Amino acid sequence: MALPDQLKKAIIQMPTKEKDRLLLRLITKDKTLADRLHFELIEDSLTIPERREDIAATITRTSKFNQNTPGWILMDLRNLSGDIAYHVKVTKDKIGGMELNLFMLNTFLENYSDILKTYSSRADTCALYIAKKAQVILNAFNKLDEDYRVDYLKDVNRMLKLVYSLCSKMYARQMELPQEIE
Repeated sequence: MALPDQLKKAIIQMPTKEKDRLLLRLITKDKTLADRLHFELIEDSLTIPERREDIAATITRTSKFNQNTPGWILMDLRNLSGDIAYHVKVTKDKIGGMELNLFMLNTFLENYSDILKTYSSRADTCALYIAKKAQVILNAFNKLDEDYRVDYLKDVNRMLKLVYSLCSKMYARQMELPQEIE
């Protein structure tokens, strides 16, 4: 919401003590803003590697659950995607977001390849989600500088191979995802 210029000027002219009190009240109502300020001001933006490791550990732990249907796998993928999106929102770590999404998709596709092998009506939503997530990862990968792309090329090609070998291959073809990147 954009503030009118008059209101901006009035806020700037408020006494500092009153501005601080109002600011603190507003921050407590927005968890994302509070977490972002904590990250930038308290952690001094130095904890990105630790945050990435925590999410990667959560992905690994969750992928070891004994899921037996594509629906449960999809639910886990969506929950973890939310965690990754929140990490990016708080830290502005777009490379980490791409890296974590790539790790998540590869981990789940490898661990549950037997369940996701064949397309069925039960696997349809999960297959579509996998193809769309692969597209998002490819878009982020293509935006990277050439120097960074080399680091992720092997994992991206592994992801594409898995996407085309499982139930998601129909959607991957429809979305015209490449089968390999050189």
